Amino acid sequence: MSYAVDFATVSTTGLESSPVAAALAGLRANEARYFKNKYDHVFTVEPASEAKPTVDWVHRILAEERGIVISARPLEATEFQVENIRMAYVFYENGLSINVMYTLEESGKRAVGFKLSDGMEVPAELASFKFARQKSKLAGTIRGSYFVIKNEY
Repeated sequence: MSYAVDFATVSTTGLESSPVAAALAGLRANEARYFKNKYDHVFTVEPASEAKPTVDWVHRILAEERGIVISARPLEATEFQVENIRMAYVFYENGLSINVMYTLEESGKRAVGFKLSDGMEVPAELASFKFARQKSKLAGTIRGSYFVIKNEY
């Protein structure tokens, strides 16, 4: 069942099994606010089990681009298009959020972003990345990193 993320009233709905559920919910709400303000898009997620094609697409890009296999269990995912950009998000039980920004034009920007919820450790599979810090009213301190996608997906 899909869930429209409310950034005015942050809820842990769908994320309850995470040890950092409140911080992960704030991170998810932070993304929802961004897409509502920038694109007037309602950020809607569904259980990862119902969004298998999205989770598989994200995992394929990680594996083929960098040999990364995420060990945490995916809880929720979403995929949508804003303007000419295909977006996908996967939220994991350990507090990790991975997004893929894939511009549909061949010369456009394409990248994978990682965001770590406040209070979680850097997962071993992402230890080689440097993470920048960002403050958020909804999510506390967010640590983020990314890499550029080189191939076609």
